[in-house]
Amino acid sequence: RVTFSVHAGDIKAGGTRCDNPVYAQFEASLNSLRAPAMYTPGDNEWTDCDRPSAGAYDSEERLQYIRANLFDRPTSHGQRHMRLEVQEAPYVENRRWRVGGVVYATLHVVGSDNNLGDVAPDPAEWAARDAATNEWLRETFAEAGRERAAGVMLVIQANPGFDMSDPTRAPLRDPRTLLRPDGQPDGFTNFMRALREETVAYRRPVVLVHGDSHYLRIDKPLQDAEGRRVENFTRLEAPGDNAQNGNNDVHWVKVTATPRSREVFAFEPQVVPGNRTAVPAP
Repeated sequence: RVTFSVHAGDIKAGGTRCDNPVYAQFEASLNSLRAPAMYTPGDNEWTDCDRPSAGAYDSEERLQYIRANLFDRPTSHGQRHMRLEVQEAPYVENRRWRVGGVVYATLHVVGSDNNLGDVAPDPAEWAARDAATNEWLRETFAEAGRERAAGVMLVIQANPGFDMSDPTRAPLRDPRTLLRPDGQPDGFTNFMRALREETVAYRRPVVLVHGDSHYLRIDKPLQDAEGRRVENFTRLEAPGDNAQNGNNDVHWVKVTATPRSREVFAFEPQVVPGNRTAVPAP
């Protein structure tokens, strides 16, 4: 039985239109699920909406629309509602909840360099949201520490990039400084530094879930400032409709949290039979 689900953003392709019915259809899908369903926004549904192919919308207007229509109550979506902690307006999309001795939170960190890239970068919007999101991140770890939570799971949309290994799917960064290869910060540097600092201090298992590049990965890419592996950190990249490779990789990952186990979190990729492309379902 699924206790709850979380959608890691990108409810549509970045080049398709950002018309109101798209969001209504997505909300209806979330509400069709029996268990509580949470969601964090992706760049495809607001930062990229200023692209001509997406309708040339004002990105900030689309963000306000999402907040007003998909985050208008302090509960989850789904047929069964779960009460959630909500960050103060306007950042009501950042949510937090606790189940079985584990603290969970969504954090509004999106692709397109966290709104510092693509068609119309907005440094002012980024700076305010980046500060609020990192505050929510630190508050989440503080709460987990006070409650002696067994683990923390965080959900964002963006693949922020962790090192220099994969330029086809993520921004490159020095894994020690968390800066770009040219030594400059980007839209993710502040978040990555706060994430690393809090994860190391927390010591217990931490999972960061993200989408964006839509390639199933479960690994440990985070290093400390000396280049050592941060062993209590795990990255889970959720699969998705992967335009880059032409595959419909819309599947999901089942996560089991067992607070009394050493690693707390266990992962089981789940293939949706109707979305198989290369090998038909048996």
